[in-house]
Amino acid sequence: MLAWYTTTTITLPIKNLTKFAEATTRKSKFDLQTPITANDELGVLGNSLNQLIIRVKDLLKEQAEAQEKLAFYSQSLEQKVQERTQKLEQTLNQLQSTQAQLIQREKMSSLGQLVAGIAHEINNPVNFIHGNIEYTKDYLQDLLKLVEVYQKEYPNPTEVIEEEIENIDLEFLQEDLPNILNSMETGSERIREIVKSLRTFSRLDEAEYKKIDLHENIESTLMIIQNRLKAKPNRCEIKVVKDYGKLPLVECYAGQLNQVFMNLFINAIDALEEKIVKNIEKINDKEFTNPLISVSTESLNSQRIAIHIADNGLGMTEEIRQKMFNPFYTTKPVGKGTGLGLAISYQVVVDRHHGELMCFSTPGKGTEFIIQIPIKQGKE
Repeated sequence: MLAWYTTTTITLPIKNLTKFAEATTRKSKFDLQTPITANDELGVLGNSLNQLIIRVKDLLKEQAEAQEKLAFYSQSLEQKVQERTQKLEQTLNQLQSTQAQLIQREKMSSLGQLVAGIAHEINNPVNFIHGNIEYTKDYLQDLLKLVEVYQKEYPNPTEVIEEEIENIDLEFLQEDLPNILNSMETGSERIREIVKSLRTFSRLDEAEYKKIDLHENIESTLMIIQNRLKAKPNRCEIKVVKDYGKLPLVECYAGQLNQVFMNLFINAIDALEEKIVKNIEKINDKEFTNPLISVSTESLNSQRIAIHIADNGLGMTEEIRQKMFNPFYTTKPVGKGTGLGLAISYQVVVDRHHGELMCFSTPGKGTEFIIQIPIKQGKE
């Protein structure tokens, strides 16, 4: 009876309590509570165990919350570090881009001043020569008439005069001398046109909006790059087809738009030359015989105009087209391009003139740039 009583009242409750503790620890179930059936020492022990389980549960909950907060703060801190790193990279890229653009603008401004100075220095002597050619032609005609009168009045010149006539080939001289003066007049007129184009293009340093004839600026830019359009030993001439619409005077930064025209024309020429080279390599030294740049203008409405500059060169993929206005991005070989031309052009058209610069391209067929700008600029 004593053994049974001991087993029932002491040993069995202790075993049950031990199993409960082991199960709770093994399964990590801290929501369970051991039943309290007595107020003796075992009841106190069971109650303490229950309190311990509750405390462990609370501690585990606090630990989980602390880990969750730590993970959140760690993730937030990492995200902030990434965001700040990205902002620093963007700022650095913007600074590099701004620095390069400022250098480029300074170069173009210096170029404008140099061109304006050269144009001014050439203009005076050219005007002097051109103005005097007319007088020279008149004087020459008078002298030639005088010689003809002498020949009629004295049909039998002396032997000395006859010998001199043969030496100078008077008949050829009378025929060719007017042609020489006409050629000189044509050449001087051509130089005057070049000087005018140089003066138009040299508006690069102008800092104010001005109303200008855009066709005149396009023509001046084409005049500047005329040498690159001419035929060369390894390729034919690049033809420029113009289709000018009726445009009003446009209020703009003339020099900066000249720079945009220059960049777009140069890019078109580079694309055409690259296509010529690839075609020569591909089709047994046969040249690409139809390199073409087309320029057209139109009034979109009473407020905006558009300028289209297209070529039938290599064209570009969509991936390249998406990146082409990014600073320092270029597909040209090292030393041939900086990747700033189109980026600066985009900034000039979009930021400075509140317009749009769009590009459409088909690989193997060519590229078209469309500039749209307002006719009048608002106050900045």
